[in-house]
Amino acid sequence: MAVTETERNQDTTGISNSEYAPLIAKELSLPQKGVKAVLQLLADGNTIPFIARYRKEATGGMDETVLRSIEDRWQLQKTLDARKAFILKTIAQQDRLNAQLQQQIEACQDLTELELLYEPFKPKRRTRATIAREQDLEPLAEILWQQQPLGESKKAVLSRYVDPDKEVPDAQTALQGALDIVAERWSEDATRRRWLIEQAFQYARIHSRVKRGKQEQATQYQQYFEHSEPVGKVPGHRVLAMLRGAAEKMLALSIAFQHDHELNRLKQECVTNRNFEFHQELLQTVEDCFQRLLMPATETSVFQRLRESAEREAIEVFGKNLRDLLMAPPAGLRPTMGIDPGFRTGCKVAVVDATGEFIESATIYPTPPRNDQATAEQTVLKLIRQHQVELISIGNGTASRETESFVRDLIQRHDLSITVTMVSEAGASIYSASEQAAAEFPQLDLTIRSAISIARRLQDPLAELVKTDPKSIGVGQYQHDVNQTELKRCLDRIVESCVNQVGVDLNTASIPLLSYVAGIGPKLAANIVQHRQSIGRFDRREQLNKVPKLGKKAFQQAAGFLRIPSGENPLDASAVHPERYALVEKIARNLKVSLPNLVGSRDICQRIKPADFVSDDCGLLTITDIIEELAKPGRDPRSEFRSVKFNDQIKEMADLKPNLILEGIVTNVTHFGAFVDIGVHQDGLVHISQLSNEYVSDPSLVVSVGQIVKVKVQEVDLDRKRISLTRKF
Repeated sequence: MAVTETERNQDTTGISNSEYAPLIAKELSLPQKGVKAVLQLLADGNTIPFIARYRKEATGGMDETVLRSIEDRWQLQKTLDARKAFILKTIAQQDRLNAQLQQQIEACQDLTELELLYEPFKPKRRTRATIAREQDLEPLAEILWQQQPLGESKKAVLSRYVDPDKEVPDAQTALQGALDIVAERWSEDATRRRWLIEQAFQYARIHSRVKRGKQEQATQYQQYFEHSEPVGKVPGHRVLAMLRGAAEKMLALSIAFQHDHELNRLKQECVTNRNFEFHQELLQTVEDCFQRLLMPATETSVFQRLRESAEREAIEVFGKNLRDLLMAPPAGLRPTMGIDPGFRTGCKVAVVDATGEFIESATIYPTPPRNDQATAEQTVLKLIRQHQVELISIGNGTASRETESFVRDLIQRHDLSITVTMVSEAGASIYSASEQAAAEFPQLDLTIRSAISIARRLQDPLAELVKTDPKSIGVGQYQHDVNQTELKRCLDRIVESCVNQVGVDLNTASIPLLSYVAGIGPKLAANIVQHRQSIGRFDRREQLNKVPKLGKKAFQQAAGFLRIPSGENPLDASAVHPERYALVEKIARNLKVSLPNLVGSRDICQRIKPADFVSDDCGLLTITDIIEELAKPGRDPRSEFRSVKFNDQIKEMADLKPNLILEGIVTNVTHFGAFVDIGVHQDGLVHISQLSNEYVSDPSLVVSVGQIVKVKVQEVDLDRKRISLTRKF
């Protein structure tokens, strides 16, 4: 059955997507018209990169960050509304839904708050209160709840609920059961739970201690053996560290509340009639409710919120670092030699051509124990000369500095004009053992595949790194401890954003790279590569329409991000979308120049008057974008490549001395500082307090992954393999 326009613009709750626009616009302080347009574009199956680049008139020029925030809020609102519908239906089925509760639920705009409202109605395990209800003690609990004068003795009231057949043998059992029901009702109050959580974040402290007998096993958690700090101020990275220690059964965690203050407040709220005959019993029940029910529930909620907040921070840090790594400057598409260093097993060498295609490999032994530098030199020189190598990329793992020293010496002695660079090999071994690598190089050893990857990482980091799981490339903070679904969602977005921002060569891109192009995905990417292999290179973008299962929508979303250098139409090498080719041809005719002469000519583009080409179909924002693209077609947004220069005299940690100033490259940025590779096989830490002479609130504001920096050695701990660095000098 065909889906109608109305159905497509509604979610599962029956709410029109346009109805979300006012709420989202108000919350994000955005124009309602623009938000409504974005929601409609998303509902119609458009991707964020496509909307950001090619639908600026509709959105008012919103960038990807704003578009993502709208999309996130939209998805959250749909999730919230679906949850509300479920909760309302569930409570109604229990015959416990009243007008006030329904209004509270419908007005709720927070998932956590919504769950607090739903708490009393959730299916529960068998509790003391459940047993009491089974014993028909609910009416007695209601008497205690109301706290109205009894009009008779306590004994007389309680005697009516004694029933040995229901396992209520005496008045005390009946009273205790009814008090258990009252305690549970008090504990389920959403306002009360919310207040206790707020109290915890204002006044409580998180405590951590090492578990008995775990001191020797838990040395990595030594700073948390006896640790305490305010709940509301604990940084996310320490939260995740303590939670990991607890998960590994090394640490015991707890929340210390201001019990007296909170308990007194609860007694005043819950026990309101001093003259009520069961006044003292109710006061004692408040204490029981507080200790047995409220405190454990509040502690669980506090840890849950701390974890969620810390995970959001960690995912944000990972995303920022990943973007910086993927957008690292490419050395360029030139013949490149990749070397995966090693001692005993030797160094694996692979040469790739300017397009990244594998040519030849070898194994050399210039390092201990063989030290066969003569043969290694002959092999490397032969490969360089035979394949006209212009770049040499060396992995930064074991034996990297020794291998680099050998290569640089060889280059200098033979007066070769070759750039030698150390690159991170994080994740290279994982890629080399992957199905993708096996399919690409079925006959090659894993180590040769790794050397190929190291070479390609220098040529174009983005194109190569997309083949590896982002969690494996060494730029995260507790990435294995956070919500993996949310982490994957964030990282996929980052990769998608980077790939589409840079653009992809349709005739050389791998399946993993193509799969991140807007509108493509893994299956269509495989179809494109298969079509390319069987039919030959693409000469025009429109030939994409012949790829099996690549429909009009996929073509619309992807075409502008897929480039064909040296194709039949010069516009195919640019970011100009095919839907605007006719407009560009009109501009060329207006200027009386040919299309090939227009594309790439800044002088001619400066003669274009954007206002002359504005129409109902194409606004000023789009025209301006097109002109900028025509002036610099297919421009790469990444900065110019520069190689880090490690100190030739410093190769191991033992070579480091305090006050030594070195050049290094930032490998990871966290909320507490930045890690820097200074060429000694162990990254040093520049603590946040040492990043600048000025106050730094967020390390990512002053450093980024891949940035080349000058640092000074502060302290070296050989036993713990820790290097403290500073940028204050």
